Amino acid sequence: MMRFLIHSPVSHFARELPEHPALSFNGQEMSYAALDAASNQLANALIENGMKKHERVGIFMHKSLELGVAIYGALKAGGVFVPLDPFLPVERLQFILQDCQIEHLISTDKLAKQISELTNASTLRVYGVSSETPFAQTDWRQIREFPTTAPDVSLIDQDLGYIMYTSGSTGHPKGMMHTHHGSISYARWGAIHVDLTPADRVASHAPLHFDLSIFDFFSTAQAGATVVLVPEPVTKLPASWTACIESERISVVFTVPFTLIEMLQRGAMDKRDLSSLRWILFGGEPFPPKHLRLLMRALPETRFTNVYGPAEAPSCTCYDVPPLEDDADEPIPIGTVSLNSADLIIGEDDSECGIDEEGELCIRSSTLTKGYWNRPDLNARVFLRKDSFGPFPDVYFRTGDLVMRRADGQLRFLGRKDRMVKTRGYRVELDEVEAALASHDRVSEAAAFTIPDAHGSKAIFASVILHGKGDDATTAILQHASNKIPAYALPQHIEIVADFPRTSSGKIDRKRLADQQTETNGSRKPGQS
Repeated sequence: MMRFLIHSPVSHFARELPEHPALSFNGQEMSYAALDAASNQLANALIENGMKKHERVGIFMHKSLELGVAIYGALKAGGVFVPLDPFLPVERLQFILQDCQIEHLISTDKLAKQISELTNASTLRVYGVSSETPFAQTDWRQIREFPTTAPDVSLIDQDLGYIMYTSGSTGHPKGMMHTHHGSISYARWGAIHVDLTPADRVASHAPLHFDLSIFDFFSTAQAGATVVLVPEPVTKLPASWTACIESERISVVFTVPFTLIEMLQRGAMDKRDLSSLRWILFGGEPFPPKHLRLLMRALPETRFTNVYGPAEAPSCTCYDVPPLEDDADEPIPIGTVSLNSADLIIGEDDSECGIDEEGELCIRSSTLTKGYWNRPDLNARVFLRKDSFGPFPDVYFRTGDLVMRRADGQLRFLGRKDRMVKTRGYRVELDEVEAALASHDRVSEAAAFTIPDAHGSKAIFASVILHGKGDDATTAILQHASNKIPAYALPQHIEIVADFPRTSSGKIDRKRLADQQTETNGSRKPGQS
């Protein structure tokens, strides 16, 4: 059964293509043989220090060759890896560690200070940090002294491979459990769809805690190709990003429309040789046709695919984009269901919708999450059971996305059913933003909403009512919220108001707030408060 495990391809290509680069970072490369040996050493170190099969292993690292070693080492030890964003507020990081009962943490010296700020740091077994640090278990030098042979760990494909946390409406993030089987299904889909070969160099542009990274690492390994880990500063500078594509001869990229629009507008593409770039996959939010058309014309030999799928069921539909006409302004379809997936569009009464009828998209897929960690209440709400032809019911995931099936079978994305939005590809629960703002002592009530930005994405704005009188508190409120939610979820602007517009039922009329903000936003620079 080991061939059905997500880490198996590394060992396979360590035998078949031992010297071929598996990872590349900042001019350094690690071969499949070296990655296989190094991840075996880490797995043996984890087991030697008491890690048991199925235990969660936190990976708290920036991009590096060691990041790949950490992923595969945790898996080979029989663990479930949990990506942890180094830029997370301490309070949020601490919640994930406690919620997921993480006792083993893989990191580096650069992040030792952040780990020491955790109240439960003394209970963690930390790997990859210098032994002088009080909570360190084994540093990278000591890890390299462990055996390079694979540990004897028996797993099946229904065992968990990773848990990925995302924004939650309760004010706390929620963890999605993914099995080896689901991860392999996703990885194989990606490798097959873009016809990956060992000659490909796939950019790891997204951070590990973002679900696109699963394609970057595991689809690439399926084909024996090379993952090019893009340093975080480069991902934020369009000109540096296009220079990286040129110098690293990157052939495949999976990213969000915002990154591609920035690349188009500020990446000096005309000064770069981007002929190596044969396929771009994008997802996470709609791509405005006016921008996509220009990008496709700038890269005439590159193929483009719109990939749809929440982190709970990645890549469940896709659409290979044909050349766009000059007057094409219809939203790009999200396509049809991928291999081993099925869709169902339901109305308010859970009845199935017909052609051109709006409804909630429900997905059944081999990539589907096993559910949310420690959230039986949420699992009961989001999974729908429909009778199938066999003896067992089909389980569908309620995506919360509103779609419509066109006459040609293509699905068109219409928006969200709930208060979850996507901004620059990141999922944000507006209820969580409001909760973070409202927890400040001066805030009586908070309302978060979105307005369109220049890239066709959604910018988060907020209005607040304050207790009593006093100086403008927006800076202090933002600083307070930054300790509770990620930077990408912070409002670009906070408006202090005396009262909110209300609906006839007394609820906050967030649509009116958004309309008012849209009218006054033209002269305001992004981020100005």
